[in-house]
Amino acid sequence: MIRQHLAWECERQSPLRGEVEADESYFGGHRKGLRGRGAAGKVAVFGLLKRRGQVYTRPVPNVTRETLRAVIRQKVPKGSTIYSDQFASYDGLITEGYRHYRINHGESFATSRRQHINGIENFWGYAKTKLKRYYGIPRNQFFLYLKEMEFRFNHRQDDLPLLIRRILKKAKPVLD
Repeated sequence: MIRQHLAWECERQSPLRGEVEADESYFGGHRKGLRGRGAAGKVAVFGLLKRRGQVYTRPVPNVTRETLRAVIRQKVPKGSTIYSDQFASYDGLITEGYRHYRINHGESFATSRRQHINGIENFWGYAKTKLKRYYGIPRNQFFLYLKEMEFRFNHRQDDLPLLIRRILKKAKPVLD
């Protein structure tokens, strides 16, 4: 129930304006077979991170251009600057009204102080490390655990127990 309220709180957040990093990652156990994009049995997750701000994540059925664009259009206003890797699904963001810079991971992970996606990569490491302690999460509850990690990351400077109590207190009429 607590994770559900944290997920609702994360979904209520306003759009990510300004400089935004976009990336996708795969979550799941250690299985033999494909690695990286298309990894068998893993959950694809798309993430957006406002630089020096908050992260937004969403499990996606696939990482096609249409799927990722729908999330970007919903959460990032036109005119914002998007930094991404060179994955083909990000092609054409400029035609939709975004400034778009690509990072070629084959050459380096950061070509300058501004052209990198280290922030969202940092979040992936944070979330995967924190989720390891659960020793497996049922697929039907993965969304709630992911949103918990998003909430914790976005409020890492805050008093989490106090903040969670406030959220639950606001939700109490719904729970009665």
